[in-house]
Amino acid sequence: MRTVFQCAKCGTVLKPRNPYPTVDIIIYHADRGIVLVQRRFEPLGWALPGGFVEYGETVEQAAIREGKEETSLVLRLEKLVGVYSDPARDPRQHTISTVFYATSVNPDEIRGGDDAGEARFFKFAELPPLVFDHARIMEDFKQQIESTG
Repeated sequence: MRTVFQCAKCGTVLKPRNPYPTVDIIIYHADRGIVLVQRRFEPLGWALPGGFVEYGETVEQAAIREGKEETSLVLRLEKLVGVYSDPARDPRQHTISTVFYATSVNPDEIRGGDDAGEARFFKFAELPPLVFDHARIMEDFKQQIESTG
């Protein structure tokens, strides 16, 4: 993958500055709640599982991989929740996140891994403060599931 481009007409070297593609996964279980992970790296705090899309990977593949790496859960993606692109959503750099709703086929095997120190289920009413824009994402998701019954 080239990160530097050269103009064919004038020879000027250009270095593109684009947002980074990421995924976040809302792993929801009707009885247990939402899976959150305790981040090991800045910004510290509780967050939805997720991370950067790797080159050559679809966002769906990235969501399943990141979910497994951070929670040890085998996921089934259910639907797209939305795309979040506020340039201030991640204090480290501009990211665009594709957010999926997923279910787990092995919820009893949850445990933190990779850059997640801990992973566990939280009921909606017991959610801790969340980093990034994950509180907004959770509100959007909650409204979606309440509107569909």
